[in-house]
Amino acid sequence: MNNGLIMRVARTTDVPALHRLILENLEAGHLLPRAVEDLERHAHRFIVADDVGAGVVGCGELAPIGDSIAEVRSLVVHHAFRGRHIGSALVDRIAADAAVRGFSTLCAFTHEPSHFVRLGFTIVPHIWVPEKIAHDCTSCALFRGCGQHAVTLTLRAGVSLRPQEPAAVIYGGRTAPARKHIVERLQLQEVDGRRAARKEPVPA
Repeated sequence: MNNGLIMRVARTTDVPALHRLILENLEAGHLLPRAVEDLERHAHRFIVADDVGAGVVGCGELAPIGDSIAEVRSLVVHHAFRGRHIGSALVDRIAADAAVRGFSTLCAFTHEPSHFVRLGFTIVPHIWVPEKIAHDCTSCALFRGCGQHAVTLTLRAGVSLRPQEPAAVIYGGRTAPARKHIVERLQLQEVDGRRAARKEPVPA
């Protein structure tokens, strides 16, 4: 990358930096905590953004959850380096690596789906990713109430993500161009739907 940044596969020596980066951004990035032992075991699955002067300033994991599907996990960029499209570059590299490894679909579960939609991902119902539900969700204390959106991307080897050509949103059986205001409206509809299911009043 430009500006003194390179994208590379993480090494076990990066584990302290990965752990610190994730720990410092648990709340801001809606991240799940990761144990040092877990990071040591899976360090080779991480892509890191390495700054010449600052070291590891961003990371993301390519985590297989099925024979043909993998997930973007622990995606985070240090607050001082945000706004430089580092997150997009990390996802682009993760998607490229996933395609080369033979995965046909890349997914993510996020509170900010618009970031992924701009990269060509599609918002889908959670049940469209049963591998994730079986792998992680059913054992999670926040199952059915986490507030995250499922997004998926169909992979093709040798093709980079193109932020200027966002995908369609598939939500509630409807398809629409993935523009920011549509994504935000669908998010609000999901919140209202959950309230209605719990018979909670919707604020005026």
